[in-house]
Amino acid sequence: MNQTEIGKFIARCRKEKGLTQTQLAEKLSITDRAVSKWETGRSMPDSSIMLKLCEILGVTVNELLSGEEIDTERYEKRADENLIALKRKDENNMNRNATISIIFSAMLLIGVMVCLICDIAISGNLTWSLIPASSIAFAWVISFPSIVLGKRGMIVSLISLSIFAVPYLFLLSGLIGVKEIFSIGIVMAIASIIFLWIIAAVFNGIGRSRKLIALGIAFLLAIPFMFVINVALSKMIAEPIFDIGDILSVFLLSMLAFVSFVCDYAKKKRLMK
Repeated sequence: MNQTEIGKFIARCRKEKGLTQTQLAEKLSITDRAVSKWETGRSMPDSSIMLKLCEILGVTVNELLSGEEIDTERYEKRADENLIALKRKDENNMNRNATISIIFSAMLLIGVMVCLICDIAISGNLTWSLIPASSIAFAWVISFPSIVLGKRGMIVSLISLSIFAVPYLFLLSGLIGVKEIFSIGIVMAIASIIFLWIIAAVFNGIGRSRKLIALGIAFLLAIPFMFVINVALSKMIAEPIFDIGDILSVFLLSMLAFVSFVCDYAKKKRLMK
């Protein structure tokens, strides 16, 4: 497959359908930048949206992957060639992710071993090393799905966080010997996990073509979340509900949300020209 030719073919078919890059992106729920990358040959459409893309452009998958319209005589030959090329691309992506995940896991394992060895060498027993070791293991469980699966693994990572956060806090509280770590941490963890699920739903619901809008909404949602955390802390450790730092945080989050909305509007206006 020639990505440059495929990109030119997508651009030509899009123009024949009277669509702008933004309009095509909105139909596919992706960003216009992704469409631009396709058309300049810098990347390929993801297999999950390829059928819908072909339907919009009025071409077959075989023609899309060939970068040209194909007559009946050459259709089967090019189909076989394109299937082989796609299979090789998927295998390369899987091999790359597997390599990265192995290196990542090995580095974390080395970190755990270093902590354990140093602890035994210094104190003759496993004491403080169990704290960083358990923290590293927790980090591995949360991040590994995203490394292996890429963007598709983000939800799996969020599920892992939701499942293992409370057990990790309970273990950490026992290792350190401070009960407040669990009692306070569990409230913070549950609130944070709920907030992250809400943000994930916002990004998924709005679609990849309007990431700036989703980002702005996320900044605005962070403001009530901050107040929820402050109220919870004030009840548990007698912290003030509102201070100068919170005022600055609200102002900063509001400004970031405003900038996100303005950038999204400016981007739409620029692409409509």
